[in-house]
Amino acid sequence: MSLALQMRDYRLTTAEILYHMPDHPGLLQSYIWQELDLAPRFPALHKFLDFWTSHLDGKLHSVRVGHTEIISPPRWHNAAALLTLH
Repeated sequence: MSLALQMRDYRLTTAEILYHMPDHPGLLQSYIWQELDLAPRFPALHKFLDFWTSHLDGKLHSVRVGHTEIISPPRWHNAAALLTLH
């Protein structure tokens, strides 16, 4: 991943795309897309979804998007419990 893009506020973006299978429209299938993109407009994701709707047969059902900064300060969390399994 390009450090130059990260410095220009690009973030690692993951989209879970649910679509109807072309041969069995009653069934949904999942596709995971991941790329560096600019939040909250997500131009790369929109370009990909535009390509999908114009060139692929599977009709889109829903898209869930998550994004995070790659360059960020370290995070520390205290464990609330310690469990042991035998």
